[in-house]
Amino acid sequence: METKMDFVNESTGRCFWMMFLPVMAAMFLNMAYNVVDSLWIGNLLGERAYAALTSSTPVILILNSIAMGATNGVAILVSQAIGAKDRKKADGIIATSLIVAVAFALLVTILLELSLPMVLHVLNTPKETWQLAKEYLSIYLLGYIAVYLYCYLTAVLRSFGNAVFQMAAMLVCTMLNAILDPLFIRRMGFRGAAIATLLSQTICLAFMVIYMYRKKVIRLHIQEFRKGLIGEIIAKAVPSVIQQSIPAISTAFLTSLVSSMGLCAIAAYGITGKLEIILFYPAMAINMVLTNIIGQCAGAKRSDREKEYLIYALKMGGILLLLLSVGVVGFARPLSGLFLRSEDVAGIVAGYFLIVGAGYVLNTVTNCFLGALNGLGRPFKSMMLMVFYYILVRMPLAWILNHAGWGLDGIWTAVLISHIVASIAAFYAGYTEIRKEAEASAIID
Repeated sequence: METKMDFVNESTGRCFWMMFLPVMAAMFLNMAYNVVDSLWIGNLLGERAYAALTSSTPVILILNSIAMGATNGVAILVSQAIGAKDRKKADGIIATSLIVAVAFALLVTILLELSLPMVLHVLNTPKETWQLAKEYLSIYLLGYIAVYLYCYLTAVLRSFGNAVFQMAAMLVCTMLNAILDPLFIRRMGFRGAAIATLLSQTICLAFMVIYMYRKKVIRLHIQEFRKGLIGEIIAKAVPSVIQQSIPAISTAFLTSLVSSMGLCAIAAYGITGKLEIILFYPAMAINMVLTNIIGQCAGAKRSDREKEYLIYALKMGGILLLLLSVGVVGFARPLSGLFLRSEDVAGIVAGYFLIVGAGYVLNTVTNCFLGALNGLGRPFKSMMLMVFYYILVRMPLAWILNHAGWGLDGIWTAVLISHIVASIAAFYAGYTEIRKEAEASAIID
């Protein structure tokens, strides 16, 4: 496949928006995909079923984060190879990583199917929702390989400057889920939602594979498999996996804290997670786009272009998230009513966004610098930053404030403080690396 865009030489604004808009559209379609499940389950099956879905969500988030992180690690290597105009290495990375991806996804599926009861116990899943959550996840896991390969194929395509196909594939998946969900839920109840998800994900992957095979979108030559590249792929993938998984682990920890406060609290926390997607996905899209764009610039040894893209992303991302934050915080209560008609739940949701709302612009700043670090080939540094402000700041602080008598407000305050700390730490680390690249380029010149 030929590179769709030349990030090194073409217009900064054009390249950024041509990548960002399709990726963000795909992520919002993914949001719609998840919201469809939530809306049907909440309105047709009630609070208990919705709480069970919330109890299942941390596991799903972690699994999706593993897929996104591992494939993002592959994207770093492919982007840098393309920027260096080393097509042979790019083909070798693609072939090798594909085989590794299939084997890894199958292994994760088998291990989790066998250990589901233990996982739900660790997450402090309430007795009222335990069986429902177990049934849902046991079915969802059967489609994990489809989720993983979707993330893999779209990550490789982004490395070549093709982000539109990711949007098209997600559109197909979302439409299928919207059609299948009510049919299966009415016939089979809560299990039907999981079966509809499984079918839509599998059909979406089949659509992608058929399209890419017929159009010869990328060259997948198994004979290009290089055993020596496995170590290099793992070295980039593991930090990226941990980096992507840490927020999900944090969510699982906070879910366990909230679970001790009753079904109303956990249902409300589930709704905040759905609404937060509106505010998190644009920042995540910028992170993913900068990984690919700055990866190509780094491969071409163009530190000047790396800085241009980073500054542009900070400006545009900050403006966008400011507007979105105002909308969600201002309309949190009526938005909550779309999922569950409960004044108590709506009050908790509104309180959450009133406290945390100021942190979403800062989260965008954090993701801009994390994307830059990833593109520069420093996923380990990004990972350590995530460990610092999620594991060492957010989780302990949430536990302390909750047990100090602050209750839910204490947990929400810990989330806000972690956003503040994260933006400061990411700015310092990212700025330092960009400056080092610029100094190295000056010495070479």
